Amino acid sequence: MPDHPTIYFIRHGETDWNRDRRYQGQRDIPLNETGRAQARRNGETLRAFLPAIREAGFLASPLSRARETMEIVRSALDLPPEGYETDPRLMELSYGAWEGTLQDDLRAQDPAGFAERTQDPFRWRPEQGESYADLLDRVRLWSETLTRDCVVVSHGGISRCLRAHLLGLDPELIPGLESPQDRILVLTGGTMRWL
Repeated sequence: MPDHPTIYFIRHGETDWNRDRRYQGQRDIPLNETGRAQARRNGETLRAFLPAIREAGFLASPLSRARETMEIVRSALDLPPEGYETDPRLMELSYGAWEGTLQDDLRAQDPAGFAERTQDPFRWRPEQGESYADLLDRVRLWSETLTRDCVVVSHGGISRCLRAHLLGLDPELIPGLESPQDRILVLTGGTMRWL
């Protein structure tokens, strides 16, 4: 998609649940101090794109970890912290009944679900949750509404699906794509790079 607007994608900073490898999904878990430092680093990195970045749209997931990350990023850019929009389509993949569970406990807690996910991580859907296939549809619809370059603060699942959609990756690869919290992903002209 060479004519698609440039997206400066930032995954929210670390939370205690990220640190502990606990499934977060759409639970509203706050940043920890490491996460705040990651957000500051990402905001400082974006300063290299001033003044042009001031004209970009600023969009975030409505979950507090994404909103706080965005506000720290905007402060680092000397922009008013609250000058951004939220969009529920940017919320993380819902892990449904798995939310709150430690990754190391899943095999014992839900052996059938664990086995199903291992067999088909892209299409598997947890009880009351979403699959990556569902999330890819949500991300695709959202991305088609973009009309200008934007800074987006969202979640790992959104980052993975956005890359697959905009770069034409095999969707089966989505669950295994990296999604660091201390780097910025730039998607532009059908290419990507990390800052």
